[in-house]
Amino acid sequence: MAKIVETPLMKQYFDIKAKHPDAILLFRVGDFYEMYGDDAVVGAEILGIVQTKRANGVGQSVEMAGFPHHALDTYLPKLVRAGKRVAICDQLEDPKLAKKLVKRGITELVTPGVSINDNILNHKENNFLAAIHLVKDKCGVSFLDISTGEFLTAEGTTDYIDKLLNNFSPKEVLIERNNKKRFEELFGPRYFTYELDDWIFTSEAANDRLLKHFETKNLKGFGIQHLKLGIIASGAILYYLDQTQHTHISHITSLSRIEEERYVRLDKFTVRSLELVSAMNEDGKSLLDVIDKTISPMGSRLLRRWILFPLKDVKPIQERQDVVEYFFRHPEVKELLDEQLEQIGDLERIISKVAVGRVSPREVVQLKVALQALEPIKEACMASNEPSLCRIGEQLNVCALIRDRIDREIQPDPPTLVNRGGVIAKGVNAELDELRSIAYSGKDYLLQVQQREIERTGIPSLKIAFNNVFGYYIEVRNAHKDKVPADWIRKQTLVNAERYITEELKEYEEKILGAEEKILSLEARLFNELVLCLTEYIPPIQCNANLVGRLDCLLSFAKAAESNKYIRPLVDESDVIDIKGGRHPVIEKQLPLGEVYVANDVYLDEDKQQIIIITGPNMAGKSALLRQTALITLLAQIGCFVPAESARIGIVDKIFTRVGASDNISVGESTFMVEMNEAADILNNMTSRSLVLFDELGRGTSTYDGISIAWAIVEYIHEHPNTHAKTLFATHYHELNEMERSFPRIKNFNVSVKEVGNKVIFLRKLVPGGSEHSFGIHVAKMAGMPKCIVNRADEILKQLESEKRQEGAISGSSVKKTPVTGQSGNYQLSFFQLDDPVLSQVRDEIKNMDLNNLTPLEALNKLSEIRKIITGK
Repeated sequence: MAKIVETPLMKQYFDIKAKHPDAILLFRVGDFYEMYGDDAVVGAEILGIVQTKRANGVGQSVEMAGFPHHALDTYLPKLVRAGKRVAICDQLEDPKLAKKLVKRGITELVTPGVSINDNILNHKENNFLAAIHLVKDKCGVSFLDISTGEFLTAEGTTDYIDKLLNNFSPKEVLIERNNKKRFEELFGPRYFTYELDDWIFTSEAANDRLLKHFETKNLKGFGIQHLKLGIIASGAILYYLDQTQHTHISHITSLSRIEEERYVRLDKFTVRSLELVSAMNEDGKSLLDVIDKTISPMGSRLLRRWILFPLKDVKPIQERQDVVEYFFRHPEVKELLDEQLEQIGDLERIISKVAVGRVSPREVVQLKVALQALEPIKEACMASNEPSLCRIGEQLNVCALIRDRIDREIQPDPPTLVNRGGVIAKGVNAELDELRSIAYSGKDYLLQVQQREIERTGIPSLKIAFNNVFGYYIEVRNAHKDKVPADWIRKQTLVNAERYITEELKEYEEKILGAEEKILSLEARLFNELVLCLTEYIPPIQCNANLVGRLDCLLSFAKAAESNKYIRPLVDESDVIDIKGGRHPVIEKQLPLGEVYVANDVYLDEDKQQIIIITGPNMAGKSALLRQTALITLLAQIGCFVPAESARIGIVDKIFTRVGASDNISVGESTFMVEMNEAADILNNMTSRSLVLFDELGRGTSTYDGISIAWAIVEYIHEHPNTHAKTLFATHYHELNEMERSFPRIKNFNVSVKEVGNKVIFLRKLVPGGSEHSFGIHVAKMAGMPKCIVNRADEILKQLESEKRQEGAISGSSVKKTPVTGQSGNYQLSFFQLDDPVLSQVRDEIKNMDLNNLTPLEALNKLSEIRKIITGK
């Protein structure tokens, strides 16, 4: 096979590409970024640009696609969002000064988890990179958002790490080489993963890298020294930053432990089924959508975190509530903060750009505006008599020195790029001012020189002009050439005139020709000096960003409470959940105009009413009631006010939900299997402080299996010797109402309906007592089911109910508590009780036969007809 001949440029490209074979290489050639070979094919398709060919030696070509370098911010996000790693290769020297081939090298490797590009990032959420270190049944995990500098770590069981991965939603996860299959078995295939060498995931390597970065002798100061697996995961992240050329990371100032014991446990099923941060339906709304009234990006990101990590400690919850109440009582402070927060922008990400050397002049001015806006915020907090606000005010640092320096040195409305000029203000640098005067006031200066020379020489027609041969010159008509001073040097003789140059013009020419280039160079130097000085302010500005986010969240709570009529709940250490007039925060916002949400009371404790069994027809609002109880509890524990007339919430440590059929058939699990897995997880992890919600458990199996399992689960929760978890159990199995008789802490409630004639009106009110039937046929009718089916179903239902009464197939006395499983009595439906229209028809045929007068032949014919009914043949 003939060897491929390569041009020097293509050889340089392939050498660089070999170092990053798994990334799309954007290769800077002049004013373009170009892609070659497979990269060009893939890149052109993702970006929707033309794919062509480039000559590559004699008679050979290679696929090529490209775009102008200034369009990088448009095209780079598209590649990263498509899940591609992108290596940016820039020219490392000025092509004008290069004697041979221009030096090129990778200046940045952008991946879904490592980016500081505004067009890639969503300002409302963090862009986390995660690393996982798996050892048997334990895991270490680390999360880093390079765009904000947040660096977190934890370790624990695979279940706990799964919960963290779900809540932090990393855009990329680093794993050990050849560990992808195991990772996907444990955490699913939905994460974008990248494999690193095994030696990176070792204690020695991780400790070395972390100590080198933080410049400390040990990790005790971060309170993570005991998290061996978490440290290994954290070290892996820093190695990955080295690999992706992200070496300017001075904004990563600490590594924090995620304190599991501080937060309510919410597993991924609960987060999804309660629709905390995203809705399950496209046109739906999440809890976050309803209460997010934040103004700043820091507030948006923090509020998302608060919702996913509710607090378990009463004191900080009450401190948040105190601030929200203060805003209620002092609307003028609320208005002032609103106004000032509008001006702050993304302080956290701007200061991170300072650290990585990617901050623009416009962003530096935004930083100044933010620091100016902090002053009235600080004053308002300090002037309040609210301790939490006072503490925030004390910690806010307006960084007056650097703020005033930016104000003094940078133009009020500078361009985005330094190399456009016009960044540095007038009066900052004498040389710069002089160069600008020369470059931009040239005509005025030349007119002054011309006027002066006219007066000095007495030559009225003298004029100064420029050409490319010898630059600036003075032209004198022949009639006046005897008046030319001796210090002028003649350069050119024309028919009617002579042209001269002077020492002054020569000096001016040198100045003006290099002025623009010098201006840009000098502005870049002065701007970089300012940015270098700004790096010293990274820690206080990061602290400011954090405090602003916190204030913004509390302000958002106050605004949501005011617009949605929420009240302050009493949060204490009791075992009581007592909600009066509770409403579902999301559903009430989506009701048609004029319709009022029907509020409900819910009371749970450990002694009298531990478990509520809720029956009632489908669509009556059982699920909404379960979810609203969980959402009100959660809102209370993030410090927010709640949609109720009054509420007392005894601290909850875990919220479990088994709601709806989250079917996993695509990965080979049936609805029932998923139900049982989730139920088992609840029963194995609940405590006396847990809130458990079961909605229609057992739907995935046969009726009597379902009733038996539901009964056994409720009994287990009630009879557990150490754990009396507060439980809401919504079911369509009315047989479970019998449990109230045998178990003292189980109470029956139903969501009431009213029958008017042949119609059902859903009152959506929770009332004591069980419900007798489910009204499923009415729901089918409302859903638009064909009338013939609805009528037939009604007929079958009446028949079944009548036969059940006659045969006593299910009676209250037959439901007995059994010590082992709690399974209810022995139920058996007769053949003709099966609700099958075909069997019903067969029964009618047999019932209507006159057996006494039937001949053998007629009997055979009847049997043949019955077979036709059954087989359709």
